[in-house]
Amino acid sequence: MSENRTTAYADLRAQLDTLTTEAFRPELAEIDRLPTLEIVRAMNAEDATVPAAVAAQLEPIAAAVDAIAERMARGGRLVYAGAGTAGRLGVLDASECPPTFNTDPAQVVGLIAGGPGAMVRAVEGAEDSRELAAADLAALALTRDDTVVGVSASGRTPYAIGAVEYARTRGALTVGLSCNAGSALAAAAEHGIEVVVGPELLTGSTRLKAGTAQKLVLNLISTVTMIRLGKTYGNLMVDVRATNEKLRARARRIVALATGAPDEEIEAALAATGGEVKDAVLVVLGGVDGPEAARLLAGAGGHLRDALARVQDPTAR
Repeated sequence: MSENRTTAYADLRAQLDTLTTEAFRPELAEIDRLPTLEIVRAMNAEDATVPAAVAAQLEPIAAAVDAIAERMARGGRLVYAGAGTAGRLGVLDASECPPTFNTDPAQVVGLIAGGPGAMVRAVEGAEDSRELAAADLAALALTRDDTVVGVSASGRTPYAIGAVEYARTRGALTVGLSCNAGSALAAAAEHGIEVVVGPELLTGSTRLKAGTAQKLVLNLISTVTMIRLGKTYGNLMVDVRATNEKLRARARRIVALATGAPDEEIEAALAATGGEVKDAVLVVLGGVDGPEAARLLAGAGGHLRDALARVQDPTAR
């Protein structure tokens, strides 16, 4: 091994030694000798601490969501960028938005260092490249209305930091999500979110508490942003895309819960709107036909409550 590489490894090891997520816990040094039930209990107790760590960051999370929603309302995109577990969680959250909120697949995007193949197999060296992150984002032709969320448990991953740094040069909004205080990632972003979950049960295995924390925060970011964008009516997923039998049944249940209408009226409304749940609710509650429901929703920016208000006040149409 060359002297330069040895020095680089020593520097990186020293850096890892300072991270809470990498800390060694001597009290767990013989966990492998415990009965299985005791190990399970210990791990479950660790997991139970995560929501409190997320709760400590609710204000910065809410501020980021408001900024994201403002840009997405103008046509901007939400882009997650990370490596390893963090990248996979971003891809997962992005992939669940189209069926849940009827978003275009290009509206919420997940980038993982090394590309799609890295979802199932690690790509050597990918997370160490700021340049790779810049290239991945350059392919998206970022605008000032877009948001890039860099995700990294350590808060030092070059790919995540590089994504945020590149996004700022394009004028996009930036968010840095990490699980260590004082992280380089949070410092590089306009909105820093640092969910400090503490050392892992298995030293450095940040797919555990850190991964759980990141999943919870990504749930908050995407879900609350979509609520702000009018993708729900109350707590009902009125923009759900019914692509299978379960979702088609759910669509009918949502219309029923929103309107209290009988099955025959629900079926007629869905038929009149091509199966669009939000439009069908407006047909039932607003007493309009399918095309009028679509027009009213378009004029209200997709917000069902606003469209209903326009029905009740014709002067607002």
